[in-house]
Amino acid sequence: MERLWSPWRLAYVTGTSDARGCVFCDALTSEAAAPLVLCRGERCYVILNLYPYNSGHLMVVPIRHVASLAECSHAELCEMMELTRRAEIALAEAYRPQGMNIGINLGRSAGAGVVDHVHIHAVPRWTGDTNFMSVLGQVRVLPEELAETARRLRPIFQRLAEE
Repeated sequence: MERLWSPWRLAYVTGTSDARGCVFCDALTSEAAAPLVLCRGERCYVILNLYPYNSGHLMVVPIRHVASLAECSHAELCEMMELTRRAEIALAEAYRPQGMNIGINLGRSAGAGVVDHVHIHAVPRWTGDTNFMSVLGQVRVLPEELAETARRLRPIFQRLAEE
């Protein structure tokens, strides 16, 4: 029998994370999270999802702690969209996905894992990327480590910021 190891998911699966406070607010000051931050603007930033649905799963997050789009300023909303646009471009260039999910989950009943800090997900998709492992086994198999994902995407985000 083949075994798939992903020990970094244990805290997520068991709900025993050491995180205190808001993971998105803490991400900008945490040494552990620093490698996950791909791009930082004046009001928002782009970070890799620590528990991705697919390789390349990004989130665009306002720096200010706000729970909904209604609480965001016009400037925050504009920068969130611009960084989401860059995320789409970067993911398309780096991964050549066949599709992409761009979405916001507001509230736990809508699927939000972090309910009090709004964020936009950008997830590259390929035909067949949901297979029996995900559907029956509730397990995802990711072919790339987060450090490699960051290495692929960070230079693209840097180039896009300069354009």
